[in-house]
Amino acid sequence: MEKHENDSASGHYSTSSSSSKASSAFNAPIASNDASKAFTASPASNASPRILIITYYWPPCGGAGVQRWLKFSKYMPEYGWQPYVLTVDPDYAEYPAIDHSLEKDINPLVRIYKTRAVNYFRLAKKKGSSVKAAAGFATGGNSFKSKIARFIRGNFFIPDPRKGWNRFAVEKAAELIRSEGIEYIVTTSPPHSTQLIGLKLKKQFPDIKWICDLRDPWTDIYYYKKFYPTALPGLIDKKYEKAVFQNADLISMAGNHISQAKIIKYKLDKNKLFLLLNGFDEEDFPDIIINKPSVFTITYAGSISEQYPVSGFVRAVKKILSLQKEIRINFIGHVNQEMVNNILNELPSSAVQFTPYLDHKEAITQMMNSHMLLLIIPDHEKNKSIIPGKLFEYIRTGNPILSIGPKDSDVEKIIDDTLAGKNYESDDIEGIINYITTEIEKKPHRTNPCPEIYNRRNQIYEVLKKISF
Repeated sequence: MEKHENDSASGHYSTSSSSSKASSAFNAPIASNDASKAFTASPASNASPRILIITYYWPPCGGAGVQRWLKFSKYMPEYGWQPYVLTVDPDYAEYPAIDHSLEKDINPLVRIYKTRAVNYFRLAKKKGSSVKAAAGFATGGNSFKSKIARFIRGNFFIPDPRKGWNRFAVEKAAELIRSEGIEYIVTTSPPHSTQLIGLKLKKQFPDIKWICDLRDPWTDIYYYKKFYPTALPGLIDKKYEKAVFQNADLISMAGNHISQAKIIKYKLDKNKLFLLLNGFDEEDFPDIIINKPSVFTITYAGSISEQYPVSGFVRAVKKILSLQKEIRINFIGHVNQEMVNNILNELPSSAVQFTPYLDHKEAITQMMNSHMLLLIIPDHEKNKSIIPGKLFEYIRTGNPILSIGPKDSDVEKIIDDTLAGKNYESDDIEGIINYITTEIEKKPHRTNPCPEIYNRRNQIYEVLKKISF
């Protein structure tokens, strides 16, 4: 990596490296039929519009969170925009996973700056704490030790422990805004502490256009109560959330993450909210060798905690096995030990495989070489608006999707609109059995291609048009 300034300074720089039915409350998901046309937001100027993306997660970080703006920034130069990325130096960061394969997606035209951070996770480990680095603690267990760790996280690190990056990021971002003529900034979260960077910058540079990007809800996230926030920390967190939502110029969301009640309570202008669903990158799919196993294989990609209603699916598979049909379940990602034990208590180990983590390319390969893909929506009062990012890569594979989640959800609407599979409630065991056995009996196929609305190259074209006006 070419150093822009001393490693011990504030950063260094490298040039090397939904459907409309699901969006009734907000503007429709963006789409494009002419994304091949170059687009420049300032046609009267020869200078490219300059946008600074502020993200904690960046390669070599792995997982779903890093891919959204990694992929979007990759295609921005095609439309005449100059992207800058401000992120954490990996030596000071705490990542849920490492995936060096994602580094190939960094466009060499993207200008990357990295800063130091205070790593509260590392400090806690030195003191013998059990505080975990996994994003959101969503896969934490129910042991007393885990509960104490989550309580500390939820009451003493508001909005989250990665806020140790903020003062370094604000300083470097302000420097870049002045020296590079940055016109737009994007702050993407989780971690939601990153949004406080945008809030400070907006107050310092009121003319800059700030896009707050929410990959997940903030105080409405399905595992928020697992942090056991007491009254005062909860109020502080909501105060931060309100200030960010009120001061951002635009708020992009990977799902309907801001309820109508919160729009009213925070007195938000609905016109500045828009859905920016996750998607797929077509360049991830060429050259994958298709060699499906002889045994009917169902693959789940992602983490699973006790809030994921797996038991109905497991009972359905157990029944199918009792009918002398061969089937194998492949879990890719972290599954907490309690869930592993529960699954293995019902199913023979020969029918289940657990793979803790695969790099993104290998995970895509496993998806492509499965006969069916499993999607599970966590149990939560607001789970109808949860849209897992992997859904769109699932759709792109062409393999049938078995979704376990609530009826009339955003996920169900997308799956129905794309003819990608079926959605069943977790207790509809007979429905799950019938769908799986039907697919076992026939050669899985789909005639409907994945809609280009979910192609990230097309999505970012529409985003750039929207934010420039």
